[in-house]
Amino acid sequence: MAPRRPAETRNPACYAQTTPGLETVAAAEIRERLGGEIVRTASGLVVFRVEEIDDQLLELQTVEDVFLLAWGTNDLTRRAADLDLIENWTAEKPDWPNLLKIHHAIRPKPKGTPSYWLVVQQEGRHVYQRHSARKSLIRGLGAVIHPRWKVQEELADLEIWLSIHEQQAVCGVRLSDRTMRHRQWKKEHRPASLRPVVAAAMARQIGARPGLRILDPMCGVGTVLAESLRLARQSRERADPVLAGGDIDPDALQCSAINLRSWTPALLCRWNARRLPLADSSFDAVASNLPFGKQYAAGQDLGDLYGGVLAEADRVLVPGGVACFLTSEAALAKEVASARGWKPKETIHVEVLGQRAAIMTWRIPADRLD
Repeated sequence: MAPRRPAETRNPACYAQTTPGLETVAAAEIRERLGGEIVRTASGLVVFRVEEIDDQLLELQTVEDVFLLAWGTNDLTRRAADLDLIENWTAEKPDWPNLLKIHHAIRPKPKGTPSYWLVVQQEGRHVYQRHSARKSLIRGLGAVIHPRWKVQEELADLEIWLSIHEQQAVCGVRLSDRTMRHRQWKKEHRPASLRPVVAAAMARQIGARPGLRILDPMCGVGTVLAESLRLARQSRERADPVLAGGDIDPDALQCSAINLRSWTPALLCRWNARRLPLADSSFDAVASNLPFGKQYAAGQDLGDLYGGVLAEADRVLVPGGVACFLTSEAALAKEVASARGWKPKETIHVEVLGQRAAIMTWRIPADRLD
C-alpha cells in the first residue's frame, strides 16, 4: 500500500450514504475494495478517506451515493442560529476549487454552460424549515456558483447536497448519480421491490463467489441474484456463480428475466416457494426477501408461509450451506429456523421502506444427514 500522504496534501474526505443499519457493512466494503480509512459512521452515513479518489468509488455495492466532504458538524443547535452557521461554513470551510477539480476528474466538465442542482435533506425537530436551510446554503455558495450557471434538477453537471439530521449535518459534492442507487442493470422495476444495497449486503452475507450455487426462491425482479453476480465478478476467477430463482407471480418473474438476461444465463421458473421442483442438497446458499406483514395474501397466515419456505430451503441446501433472509418478522423467522436446527450466524438490523427489518443469516449444520 502506498505511504500515507502528509495531512496537508491528502485528499479531502469522502462520505457515503446507505440504508440505515448497513453502515458497518458499507465500511467493510470500503476498507476491502478501496483500502479506505473509516473516519466515522452515523445512521446511514460513512465518512472515509482513500489515497486515490477515482471512479472506483462508484463501483461500491453497499452504498447508494458517494460525495466529496465539504464540511460536517455534530454541533447544530436546531435553532435559528444554525442558518448563519450553514452559510458561513459553506463559504469558508471547504476548498471549493480543489473539490470541483476532483469532481471534474470523475464527472467531466461540460463544454457549454454548466448546470447545477442543490439538494437539502432535513430530519428531526428544528425551529427552521428546509427551505430556510437551502437559502443559507445558496448564500454560502455565492462565490462558487456562477450567476450564469443553469439550475437543472435532472442530470445536472454539479450537485451539492446538505443533509441535516438533528444536530448533525454534512455538506458535499455528489460524485455519483442515480444509476449508483438504482443500478444500470435494473431495467424493470416494481413498487416496493428490494433495494439493491440491501441485496448487495445479503450477497456479502452468503459469500457470493464464482462457482457458488445460489438460489432465491422468491426472487421478485431478480435483485438478490444480480447483486450476487456483481459481487462474485469482483473475483479474479472467470467462472460465474450458478444462479437460480423463481416466483409465484408471473409478472415479477418476467421482470427478473429482463433484468438478468444481459448478465448471465440463470434458471428462472414460476413456482411455489413451499414446493420447489429442485433436488435435495442441490444449492450452497439460499437468499431471499421474505414477505413483510402479519398476513400474506388473502387470509394466509405468515407463519405457515415462513415454515414452508424455510423447510424447502433446508431441503435443497447442502450440509454446511448458508441461508440469508430479509424479514420484518425477525422473531418468527428465528423461531422457524431454530426448529430446523439452523445455527445463527449474524443479524443486521436495517430500515426498509420506513419499516424495521433484519437481514438474518444462518449456517446449516455440516453434520446434518442428507
